[in-house]
Amino acid sequence: MNGVTAALDLYGLGLAGRRRAERSHDRVRARTQDGRLIALPLQRWLRDPSRAEHRLLRDLEGPVLDVGCGPGRHAAALHARGVAVLGVDIAATAVRLARARGAPVLQRSVFDLPPTGSWGSALLLDGNIGIGGDPLLLLARIAALVRPGGVALIELEAPGEAARAFRVRLERAGAVSDWFPWALVGVDGIEALAARCDFDVTRVEPSRGRWFARLTRAPGP
Repeated sequence: MNGVTAALDLYGLGLAGRRRAERSHDRVRARTQDGRLIALPLQRWLRDPSRAEHRLLRDLEGPVLDVGCGPGRHAAALHARGVAVLGVDIAATAVRLARARGAPVLQRSVFDLPPTGSWGSALLLDGNIGIGGDPLLLLARIAALVRPGGVALIELEAPGEAARAFRVRLERAGAVSDWFPWALVGVDGIEALAARCDFDVTRVEPSRGRWFARLTRAPGP
């Protein structure tokens, strides 16, 4: 198996497997090229949002764009509250699971959306700032989608974690994907990244061992 398609297939198998209470030797793992393993909290992604996540979402202005929405727990929660929301994800299994829980979702890359500058908020949670291995390019795309004064809610690594880009692959029961680019951004690096994309960092806060930043798009002229 190789390429992004293989990675998406393994990711989909992992999501489906967690729903079937898969055996430990069948679990999907992510491995970096230097051999480090990165945990994939598939069970959390399949559950409803925690109370802490609901608190983070409650004051977001719509319409909300959930980038890399996965099985759609955040999009479904916002939709259930009557907030206009759209999830986007390129993984077919994730999109199917998201729709099954009532989330409005498109199987599409964020880079395929028109840069309308009309979204009220955007979500980059569960490490999705790393999509494509270029956080600057991704956040600049979000800036083109979100209206002036709009918000980007981003999950980050803990303080002291250096921002870095690397290559990773997915592994499951002897099957592996090809290497693909990913990135991490820590709390210490978000100010500089946001400034380059016309965002102001208005809040950084921990929540149950995770870290989140709220960025506000600079007002128009």
